[in-house]
Amino acid sequence: MSVDEFIRTSGSTLRGDYAAARADFTVDQDMSVYTDADHELWQRLYARQFELVRGYAFEEYLGHLGDLDMSRSIPDFSTVSNRLQGATGWKIVAVPGLIPDLVFFNLLASRRFPTTVWLRKPEEFDYIVEPDIFHDCFGHVPLLFSQHYANYLQAYGIGALKAARLGPEALVMIGRLFWFTVEFGLIRTPSGMRVFGAGILSSSGEIVHSIDSPDPQRLPFDLERIMRTDYHIDRFQDPYFVIESFERLVADTAHDFTPVYARLREMPTFAKAP
Repeated sequence: MSVDEFIRTSGSTLRGDYAAARADFTVDQDMSVYTDADHELWQRLYARQFELVRGYAFEEYLGHLGDLDMSRSIPDFSTVSNRLQGATGWKIVAVPGLIPDLVFFNLLASRRFPTTVWLRKPEEFDYIVEPDIFHDCFGHVPLLFSQHYANYLQAYGIGALKAARLGPEALVMIGRLFWFTVEFGLIRTPSGMRVFGAGILSSSGEIVHSIDSPDPQRLPFDLERIMRTDYHIDRFQDPYFVIESFERLVADTAHDFTPVYARLREMPTFAKAP
């Protein structure tokens, strides 16, 4: 899908500026467009969320977050990418906002993580529907320095491209896997249950809810159950799925999903809670 076609079919829902987007939807991050007010908003977002994630986030994530030291200003992608490439071979690429699924999968498959360049408005401090630069950089980027997690994300991109060739039902199923791991995943550690999903890590309320609330189910990782489970985009999740380690996650998702899709098409979906 071309940039123009994506803009036309998306209507007025897109937040970013796609005028300078290349054919692969990447753009240059122009650091000069961020105002002092933007950097101040970033500082407030970072300070609030950093206090929330301590004691709830996966320890490896916290270590990489601290090493990145992004607390003072909106990060320069080129600086982060130089470090990231040396650690796991990944690179951050700037995108104007939401991009087509196939473009997203292609970028992941080539170890490039698409990162939104725009920052939310002050009135969106506590909640935003679309992922912005804070969600991407605070939630996703630190764990890209983990080799096993980085390998999983690339394998996901490759698998999602294959799912796209199999049809929309397969895409829905593998999309649920991304949602319940990369965005809203929990991990069991010697210190207890911890968060690694970026959607939780960048949320002001779900970080506590996902670990402490008695309301949600916390189920062991089960690929087929995940692929049959609907999710919410506008409220806290129920259930969450818990992995044992990134190494185990890679192993549990390494096989060919083609027969899984065929089998699950004949099975009912676990409906999301009302």
